[in-house]
Parts: sequence; C-alpha cells; structure tokens
Amino acid sequence: MREQVLAACKRIVVKIGSSLVASSKGGLRIDRIHRLAQELGALQAQNRQIVVVSSGAIVAGLSHLAIASYPTELPLQQAAAAVGQSRLMRAYEMAFEENKHKIAQVLLTHQDLADRRRFLNARHTLITLIQLGVIPIINENDTVAIDEIRFGDNDTLAGQVAHLVDANLLVILSDVDGLYSQDPHLNPSAKLIPLVSTITKDIEDLAGSSRTQVSRGGMITKIRAAKHAGRFGVPTLLLNGETPNALGEVLEGKPGGTFFASDQSPLTSRKQWIAYTLRPKGELLLDEGAVAALTLRGKSLLPSGILDIKGTFLTGDPITCATQEGVPFAQGLTNYSAEMLQRIKGKKTSEIRELLGSLEYEEVIHRDNLVLT
Repeated sequence: MREQVLAACKRIVVKIGSSLVASSKGGLRIDRIHRLAQELGALQAQNRQIVVVSSGAIVAGLSHLAIASYPTELPLQQAAAAVGQSRLMRAYEMAFEENKHKIAQVLLTHQDLADRRRFLNARHTLITLIQLGVIPIINENDTVAIDEIRFGDNDTLAGQVAHLVDANLLVILSDVDGLYSQDPHLNPSAKLIPLVSTITKDIEDLAGSSRTQVSRGGMITKIRAAKHAGRFGVPTLLLNGETPNALGEVLEGKPGGTFFASDQSPLTSRKQWIAYTLRPKGELLLDEGAVAALTLRGKSLLPSGILDIKGTFLTGDPITCATQEGVPFAQGLTNYSAEMLQRIKGKKTSEIRELLGSLEYEEVIHRDNLVLT
C-alpha cells in the first residue's frame, strides 16, 4: 500500500524544519538549502508538483541580529522574523534558480484560512502558481501574527496547506528518522515504526516534546498534523531531511521514515475546514440523548439536548459539542448566538415557537455543518 501511494502521488506538500535550514549560531545553512532545492527541483522535473512550507525565518533573523538565545517575547520574535524572512527567501531563490526553477513567497496567518472566502482565495492563488510551474514557499507570517491568529507551529500549517491545495501527500522533513517505539535519544534499542495505519492515543503517547528552543513543535505536532491531513484523505511521510535524497529514494520505493496512512472515508473539504481550521468560540454541554443522536445516528443538534453553554459566540461561529462530563466530541457552526441559546436550551420546538413567536432554525447545528472530532 505504502509503495503504491508514494509512487502515484503527484502533488506533494513538503515541510522543512528550522533545524534543517538555519541555526541560531551559524545562521542560514546555505549548503543544506541548495541540496534540498536540488532534490525538490528534481522531483518537479519528474512531473510532480511541489509546495514547500519552510520554517527558519526567526532563527535566521536571530543569527543576523547576533541575538544568542531564542527570545520568549513576541515582539522580539516578530522583529527577528522580519529580518530573517527576506534572507531565507533570498537563499531559496538563489538555490532554486541554479536549476532554473521559479519560486514564490506566500505568508499566511490562521486568520487567512479561518475566513472561508479568504481560504478559497488562498487556494486559488496557490493552485494557479502550481499550474504555472512555480514552487510556492510558504511560511507563517510571524512578523504580524499574534497568538490569536497563529498556527502555533509549521507542522500544523503544513497540514492545513495539504488541505488547502488538495495534496496527495504531506512530507515532514525533520532531524529525526521517523517515529520510534521509544525516544531513541534515551533508549538505543528503540525501533523505527515504518507504517502507522491508524493514529491512536497510544501512537500520540509515543511523541515527546520538542528538545530545542528553535522548534515550536516536536513529534506531537507532527503526529497531529498527520492525523488532520489523514482525515482529509492525505497520507503523511515523516523523514530525516539531513539524509541526502531521502525523499527521492522513498518515493522510488526504498524503505525509510514513517508513513501515516490516510482515512478510507475522508472528510469533505468544507468539513475538514470546520473541524481543523476553525477555532471554537464556545462550548455546548449535551445530554446523553443528544450525544447519541449526533454520534450514532448522524442527526442535527436540537435545543432540547443542550444542558449548558460556555463562552460568548455569535450566529455562524464555530463551537464545540461536549458530553455532560465536558469531553469534546464534535465541532460545528451554530445557527444561534450564545445569548439566544441561553433562552432556548433544553426546550422543545413547540415551546420555542411559543416563547419566541417564530423559529428561524429548528437545529442549533445542522448535520451538514457538524463534524465528529
């Protein structure tokens, strides 16, 4: 299965980690960037379409500014990103132009994808670049991004981009060979896991936190990115980007890295957007009947099943559905504001008509706008 999928994939999103292209002491790793550009350019020459998500701007900026340690202050991170992003892109452009490949810079924030119209506009732009034979180089817009509109890490961004461009494969290039049965830095007998058919809690528990300040992610963010991409039908390959031509060899059928299979029944693009791009503004606690109706029978959510409401949200906002114990299990777009739901929660349709005089929507969340998470 793995070999067939990898051989057939045409549109590939490749995420390149910070440690591969920059270091806080030495700045940009020009030789490494040139090697990666040559390898990715060779894949494009094989009629594969390449989209790059690259970290490294902040680290490159810190080196150029002679700032020794990774800052915790957001303004200093943003200043470093402003300095480093242009240097990073100049290095990529010079590297790709050696073999006559064209690139384009695309900077995104979470807010760009949370709005459906802007999401579709970004999709059209990227697809057009791909069709023109241009390799987009995407990064989070760290210069202006604040916590509320950040993806948080580029593994998450790469998973979102795989959805955005309808990719056939997400590749995460890091400084590790793949997912191991245990932390190989602590246990030399740890074994590489070549195939993950389903990302379970046990698989997520294998991930440790990031070992460096340079990375905002770690293995757990890579697994979650693979999980989200898999729900959209996109498999993920985790590889060591320090190994020359690792990606090219694996695509040719050779062993290497960890392959995360995708779901057999993937979500539609819109439901993927609802589930994994939007951030919930509130939460509804539901009774057992409502939970069963949503999870077992594929029904819409009615006001009668709502026990409590948390947060402040408006009509059309994304909200989480949780059990009465507070365990989240679904996300959707609400037809009612939090203020209105406080008035009609727990009531039947006939009671709501009598209370309000009219009823614009019978459902709080229609099943077409609801995703089990």
